[in-house]
Amino acid sequence: MDVLSLAGLVLALVAVVGGAAAKGAGLSALWNFAAFLIVIVGTLGAVLLQSGLPTFRRATRIARWIVQPPPDNRRQLIRQVADWATLARKQGLLGLESQVARQSDRFVAKGLQMLVDGVEPEALRHMLEIEMHAEEQADLAAARVFESAGIYAPTLGIVGAVLGLMAVMKNLADPSKLGAGIAAAFTATIYGIASANCLFLPAANKLKAIIRRRAVDRELVIEGLVSIAHGENPRNIEARLGGFVH
Repeated sequence: MDVLSLAGLVLALVAVVGGAAAKGAGLSALWNFAAFLIVIVGTLGAVLLQSGLPTFRRATRIARWIVQPPPDNRRQLIRQVADWATLARKQGLLGLESQVARQSDRFVAKGLQMLVDGVEPEALRHMLEIEMHAEEQADLAAARVFESAGIYAPTLGIVGAVLGLMAVMKNLADPSKLGAGIAAAFTATIYGIASANCLFLPAANKLKAIIRRRAVDRELVIEGLVSIAHGENPRNIEARLGGFVH
């Protein structure tokens, strides 16, 4: 569980809600169904129009990474690769076959299986790099779904404000309705700007950082498996892979 992400979400909510209360606007001013319909539902519609179904589905799957990112233990991964190298040196590449089923990561399992099958080192590198880049691009496309929502939401907030002001203009003859009408009009702007800057854009940037980290982990695995295929000394492999740790 990513405590910082949870804290950020809570603080963002407290800032908006608490700010509204401190400014005297009241909590009721933050809820307006018409503004919600225009901004949030409108943003969802724009995102669906832009994205293909596979990309949108992938975006919903990786959304959990915002608060529950994939494990980040690169040192442990290096030790694991070094252990594989030691096992391969003692028992040969076929000795790694028992390790394949133990891997929860499909990419790592596939790489190990290719190593056991005796795939040439450069062919192994080439095939795994193709898969790594394809996976990275698909994940980045999914992260851009949230980035797009952060772009569309503020604009739709302005649309909501304009529509609200148009409704106010129709009631100029009734001054009692002007204040509430103007307040409701600007609620849409709050929805658009707050959702973009407190949720959508930070979420997109968080996902991009996680995707980049996972890509580096993939590079580490590829380098380690290729080194094992070349029959290099386990200690040398571990020392070289240590360069991936910053």
